[in-house]
Amino acid sequence: MSEPQTQYYHHGRFAVAGGVLPDAITAYRTYGDPSNPCIVFPTCYGAKLDSLSYMIGTDKTLDSTKYFIVTFALFSNGESSSPSNTKIPYNGPYFPEVSYADNIRAQHAVLTKVLGISKIFSVIGFSMGGQQSYHWAVMHPEMRDRFVVLCGSARTSDHNQCFLEGPKSALLASQDYHDGHYTSTPQRGIRAFARAYSAWAYGQTWFRNKQFLHDGRFPNLNAFLRERWEAGYLTNWDANDMLTLLNTWQKGDVSLVRHGGDLEKCLGDIIAPALIMPCKTDLYFPPEDSEIEVSLMKNSQAELVVIPSVHGHMAGGGSNAADDEFIKNTVRGFFERTVDA
Repeated sequence: MSEPQTQYYHHGRFAVAGGVLPDAITAYRTYGDPSNPCIVFPTCYGAKLDSLSYMIGTDKTLDSTKYFIVTFALFSNGESSSPSNTKIPYNGPYFPEVSYADNIRAQHAVLTKVLGISKIFSVIGFSMGGQQSYHWAVMHPEMRDRFVVLCGSARTSDHNQCFLEGPKSALLASQDYHDGHYTSTPQRGIRAFARAYSAWAYGQTWFRNKQFLHDGRFPNLNAFLRERWEAGYLTNWDANDMLTLLNTWQKGDVSLVRHGGDLEKCLGDIIAPALIMPCKTDLYFPPEDSEIEVSLMKNSQAELVVIPSVHGHMAGGGSNAADDEFIKNTVRGFFERTVDA
């Protein structure tokens, strides 16, 4: 399947959590026939639009011959409005804070004003994408029938926030970050960020069994860290983008949109069927947190299905064929059971 072209919607002056963007831009792609039921699939941390193709195709979780799939780039991912691509005076470290709610408002505008969509079959997302799924359910219940969360949560836990402080602090304290006023890629800072981030992305069992060696791609752990993690961020990411997007993740809490931080009341309002799929070895979003959230969705046909994987958080991000197949079968079954929701 060939990748569609990225499209850009200009919102004009757009208020966000930390101020305003004079000409906010949302980057998106579409797959399939617009007359088919619409599925919204937003990016996660570290993802560009082209990296979402792991889940789209006739033999994958989201069948583009059956659904009209719209993928959205989060603000600060380098494709939608970000510190790296915004003009003075909101460039670089002056880019305002952006919330999940800001992103959903922008995505809603594209769907309704550009694509003419008033009803969504499902929202599905991995990690930060899953947190956006929760926000769609709360902010626009009139548009959606169901939602899927892969390795995500309704609220970023204190434990998750503490983890994020590690890679963030490594980048901020680096000698070449210069408080965001760098004129060349802050290699030391981004490399430190990547190494601090890497261990949490996988389950302990994955590392214990040296899974990074099994495909023969990496001869040792250091090669894995340098080629898989350092190179990925150095090649594809801007440091200020990384930090601004991480801030969106850290402050993620759907109950701030409604009920002033009362998560029990907020999740209790959700009526759409939900499929919540944590991974049993995820160190970011552990299954225990998902169990609590599902128990609070008393008015929703909420299902909890744990991904039985050693790949930790990466199980939901297209890291291996076995987990992809499990997710595909589970999500497709959920769609079939709730088709008339």
